[in-house]
Amino acid sequence: MKLPVAAAVAVAFGAGIAAAPLILPVDFRALAQEGSRAETYRLLNLFGDVFERVRAEYVEPVSDRDLIENAISGMLSGLDPHSAYLNQRSFRDMQVQTRGEFGGLGIEVTQEDGWVKVISPIDDTPAARAGIRAGDLITHLNGESVRGLTLQEAVDRMRGERGTQIRLTIRREGVERPIELTITRDVIRPQVVRFRLEGNDIGYIRISSFNEQTERALRQAMQALRSQAGANLRGLVLDLRNNPGGLLDQAIQVADDFLDRGEIVSTRTRRPEDSQRWNARPGDIAQGLPMVVLINDGSASASEIVAGALQDHRRAVVVGTRSFGKGSVQTVIPLQGNGAIRLTTALYYTPSGRSIQATGIEPDIEVLATRPEAGARPRDREADLRRAIRTPATGTAQRQPAPLPPLQLPPGLAERVQRMPPEGAPAFDPARPETDFQLQQALVLVRGMAAGRSSGR
Repeated sequence: MKLPVAAAVAVAFGAGIAAAPLILPVDFRALAQEGSRAETYRLLNLFGDVFERVRAEYVEPVSDRDLIENAISGMLSGLDPHSAYLNQRSFRDMQVQTRGEFGGLGIEVTQEDGWVKVISPIDDTPAARAGIRAGDLITHLNGESVRGLTLQEAVDRMRGERGTQIRLTIRREGVERPIELTITRDVIRPQVVRFRLEGNDIGYIRISSFNEQTERALRQAMQALRSQAGANLRGLVLDLRNNPGGLLDQAIQVADDFLDRGEIVSTRTRRPEDSQRWNARPGDIAQGLPMVVLINDGSASASEIVAGALQDHRRAVVVGTRSFGKGSVQTVIPLQGNGAIRLTTALYYTPSGRSIQATGIEPDIEVLATRPEAGARPRDREADLRRAIRTPATGTAQRQPAPLPPLQLPPGLAERVQRMPPEGAPAFDPARPETDFQLQQALVLVRGMAAGRSSGR
């Protein structure tokens, strides 16, 4: 005899039947799934009703493709700051960009409160030459507000044929009036790796982004520095400031270039079995030379992976200010004949188990680029963005971070590094490295490390 659910439970427990298994006549899991499916169907019907109402009654005709793509875009952009829908053109542009060549202005951007926010200008591009700065808010393109545009739509409008112009209206912290800039688009072939000798003994390498050319260019830079300096090369400064990131595999290869062994980075997902870990192979292209990594609040994603790996293994001393904190993994999933979606699927963790997401990499020695101004608002990081994922994310496998080994420096060296520029210090001029206060302190540190190494301390 079948009983109602409540009666079946009452009979089983009331009679004290302990030996026999309790078999209920209702499959609760199936019931829950059925209820979930019913709710999903109800919501899909709601979407269909709205779609038909807009299609039939909006003041102007709207194509079905536009409505559907806008709905998909809204669904993804509502998740976090980095998930997005890429139409066919945007997907094609992204593929071109990761190959290291694209048309446009040369800026890395995100979206904040409806405005387009500059993460960083790319070196030696129209945007950098026009004076666009990290933290600038782009409010208008050719006089039209960017409010109401998705980030991808705004990027599409900024891109264009070489030689064409676009007028940007910019709001900048500390500047009362909007700034108007007219910029001529160009084919952007960013030189992602630049290098030079500081003095005749310290190699300086700047990586501005991680595309398909980065690791190969890094090896060429290291080879050129050795050729120029010969036996005088005593240390290395790796500059990742304002590096917005890029390709994960390039970040792994760059970190691997300076590590002989050990983990580089791991990712954790909703399903533990999908988590991944990458390890270094033997071989250090710097052959163990003392090394300093420079970071700041514009260092994000792939650059944080490199800085975190070298810091955790104590292969380099990290100097500067806390990084941006973009520690989420975006997987680009092509859609047959319809572009792709960029979906956040995992979080990055450093070798010691530290999460990068919304926390960033803390430098071993904090050195400010400029003296702090009273009332100045700090530049936003990942944690300040709307809908930024907080860590630990629900469902991701967790483990406690391991403490880092103590920093080994010659006695008194850390105290010789100044933490901020002195009063009246000259303003930073990219053409004059001596005005780069953070770099100058990094050179003090790496030369001191090299001296301590040669004296056996």
